[in-house]
Amino acid sequence: MSTELYVLPLVVRIERAAPPERTDALEAAAMAVLSLLADPGEWAAELHAWQSTGRIRKVVRRARGAEWRRALALPGRTIGHRTAEMRVHPPVPLDDWPRDLARLQVSGTELADTAEPPPVGPPILWENPKLEMSAGKAMAQAGHAAQLAWWACDAGERAAWRERGLAVSVRQAPAQGDFDAKAAAGLPVVRDAGFTEIEAGSCTFVADAPWLAGRFFRA
Repeated sequence: MSTELYVLPLVVRIERAAPPERTDALEAAAMAVLSLLADPGEWAAELHAWQSTGRIRKVVRRARGAEWRRALALPGRTIGHRTAEMRVHPPVPLDDWPRDLARLQVSGTELADTAEPPPVGPPILWENPKLEMSAGKAMAQAGHAAQLAWWACDAGERAAWRERGLAVSVRQAPAQGDFDAKAAAGLPVVRDAGFTEIEAGSCTFVADAPWLAGRFFRA
């Protein structure tokens, strides 16, 4: 197992005049992670190094204007999803970020939904309604949930998911009891490592789809 810690960089585009909807940004983050897992392309070695550490740490930074254009110039992949644009970059060592990514702001990323999100479809990534997370933190956690769901799928389920464009729905659970019931139902559950914002071990997201029931995964 590799001893060097790696992290997956995600960059969300947030222009002052036209920020994305929160739900769109969370879904874009999840889909960006899935895009890399489903087709690592030339970054297969970096993806292996990241996953072989036993951790799936992700950091979401925000960019606008020239910052976003510099991010686009770096190796990576852009996912557009309704009002959101998300850039996923190949994993990098925790202490060796590309300069143009390292200089981007990470904390305090806040977004809101100004309209009702569209109807959901599986898999649904349920956010814990009890926890208060910034949008940036929630994007990373949604990415974790999508990754655990991907790992829980067999080859046929992954192929079907690809055919649906790796689509996910992200929603806050309607009540704490609903979230707790899903977390106890054998669905993939994200348990936070406690690096930022919330207490270690907190259940942040549950990935819910009929084909995932009874499969125990944790992060």
